[in-house]
Amino acid sequence: MIFRRHLAIVIVAIAGFSFTSASLFAQSEPSRGQNPRRQELERRFKERVGELVQRRLQLTPDQMTRLQATNRQFEQRRILVASQERDLPKELRSQLLLGDKADQNKVSQLLEQSFRIQRQRLDLAESEQRELAKFMTPVQRAKYFGLQNELRKRAQELRPRGVKRPPNRRGTLRPKAPRGIR
Repeated sequence: MIFRRHLAIVIVAIAGFSFTSASLFAQSEPSRGQNPRRQELERRFKERVGELVQRRLQLTPDQMTRLQATNRQFEQRRILVASQERDLPKELRSQLLLGDKADQNKVSQLLEQSFRIQRQRLDLAESEQRELAKFMTPVQRAKYFGLQNELRKRAQELRPRGVKRPPNRRGTLRPKAPRGIR
């Protein structure tokens, strides 16, 4: 039981990296009302990831400080885009589950929004890369990009599969979305 709780905390911390690497390096205040033990585990995890990044990329202390600042600079935009990316498929799925009663205009808007969000994500990545290029070599940036992808992949592998979705407000299980919609 304790092992599962620790594993869940690690998974949550790694999953956070999937949406924003900045949160791994940010020196922000701990969340109010959060378990102190969890806060400590997250702090230690962030430190370890920071050490891993610095070691693998062979960053100087100055480069690491600048990387942390750059991550903080882009964090809010990254969180916003990730949130939109997460919410959009849910909205689209809810429309498609209506079958013939789906609102055609709403579906069209959601599809257009999907492309806008993808452009925002790419624009954000380009802006971030331009900023990183001011103090990191191209090889360091490529390694950093690869490390981010590696950690995302590991987080996805650690996520439990086949977990039943919670019931909807009426107490019945939610219908599954058609294949390719998730």
